[in-house]
Amino acid sequence: MKITIEFQNLDHTPALDERIKEKSEKLNKYLDGNTHIKWHCYTAEQDHHAEVSLFGLGQEFHAKAAEDSLYKSIDKIVDRLEKQLVKKKEKVKNRMHRKQEEPVHLDPEDAWQDHEEDKFDDVG
Repeated sequence: MKITIEFQNLDHTPALDERIKEKSEKLNKYLDGNTHIKWHCYTAEQDHHAEVSLFGLGQEFHAKAAEDSLYKSIDKIVDRLEKQLVKKKEKVKNRMHRKQEEPVHLDPEDAWQDHEEDKFDDVG
């Protein structure tokens, strides 16, 4: 997993880096390993904004959040990305199950139309 972190109008601290990497690793259980996560953190209008682009599973996932604390924004984004990834995994799982053919239900009356009645001896 490759993680890229950008800060704009914010101080880049090791604690923020560690938090972002820790939360990004939490998402790794939904992914195959060939992923790239781009974090963009900035301040605007007295709020701390965070945006994430996650490239994995042959798709892109995006999430944004704005809170009074960057740590809250990061937590909110990870929750949103988890929901997106779980939904994608469920769709793939359901698609695999739908590929199986539906059983054919025959009407009992129609089943005997293919056979000639003269070939069957009535026991009785």
